[in-house]
Amino acid sequence: MAKAQVLSGLDNLNLAHDKLFSKRVGLMTHPCGYDSNLQSGIDILSKNYKLTALFACEHGIRGTAQGGDHISDETDPETGVPVYSLYGSTRTPTSDMLKDVDVLVFDFQDVGARFYTYLYSMANAMIACARDSKQMVVLDRINPIGGEIVHGTLLDENFHSFVGEYAVPTRYALTIGEFALFVKDHLKLDIDLTVVPVTGWKRSMLWRDTNLTWTPPSPNMPTPETALVYPGTCIFEGTNLSEGRGTTTPFEVIGAPFIDPAGLEARMRSMNLPGIGFMRASFVPTFSKWAGEMCMGVRMYVQNAQADAFAAGLYLLEAILDMYPQDAKFLGEDAGALAGINLLLGTSDFRTGKTDAKGLIDMHKPQIEEFKKQKTAWHIYA
Repeated sequence: MAKAQVLSGLDNLNLAHDKLFSKRVGLMTHPCGYDSNLQSGIDILSKNYKLTALFACEHGIRGTAQGGDHISDETDPETGVPVYSLYGSTRTPTSDMLKDVDVLVFDFQDVGARFYTYLYSMANAMIACARDSKQMVVLDRINPIGGEIVHGTLLDENFHSFVGEYAVPTRYALTIGEFALFVKDHLKLDIDLTVVPVTGWKRSMLWRDTNLTWTPPSPNMPTPETALVYPGTCIFEGTNLSEGRGTTTPFEVIGAPFIDPAGLEARMRSMNLPGIGFMRASFVPTFSKWAGEMCMGVRMYVQNAQADAFAAGLYLLEAILDMYPQDAKFLGEDAGALAGINLLLGTSDFRTGKTDAKGLIDMHKPQIEEFKKQKTAWHIYA
């Protein structure tokens, strides 16, 4: 079957020409910010418009920093344009950062999971643009795990953080441009916002259904398949179990030195989770949790894009906690975890034992179904 020929918002930049022409332009971007000819958005904007500022979010403007690493201000050596960090002492553009900017362009590849910090960097930029009466242009990109399937928990905003600010599901099935429309409505922002659409994409399409070239949007998102498991396995960041950081298959393998992989594999297979497969795995992380130690556990496969990876990840966590009550532990918010389990799940109900995995999933189903109805208000694509 032929793959869909998809053009990104950057490819369709001409649709925003009137917004950018003769204006001072700022750009928030990262290593995925290229067009179908593999030309950098930084180069395109600096060549065709007056590029006056660059803004770096988590992982940096060139993608050289690991998750959670602070980013510093710098000068881009290729354009001479100042680069302001939005993943250091401040995460919202200050008025001083925006003083030489008339219109701020945002171009990031999202992965379709609530944990991804690019969503909230964009939201913070929208807040700043509304504050300072700056125009904003979001160059849309597809959701690599599709625009139809919604799963997970609906975040309780009492547990808001930079891995989940708003009451959206874990897998929310919006493009980043559509998410911008949601943020504008949700925060009631008075902002001149333009979303430049992608063309050739339908909501049912995954990344693999398109002609697009994958560049890791963060160091631990090496393939589109990683994005499919990520809604379920990112929650392990809130535990002492390795989520595969420091291996070639981050978020696809889960383990620790104390796990019997055969026993865990058998337990997970016995659940017969639709569209989800498990195989025993062993790996030695080169950094992060259990660095340099042999970890054993399972590799999780999403065999059907309709499958509920979030539920599978939560059942896997519950199984390990049950099998190894003395060894498997939650990490505190300040105990080295990238984020605590309450922040990742958007609720404390699981950690406190108020409910089990099935209970948590069932509890949120009505809210998930309601969000599926609500989100059509922000749809750009059929």
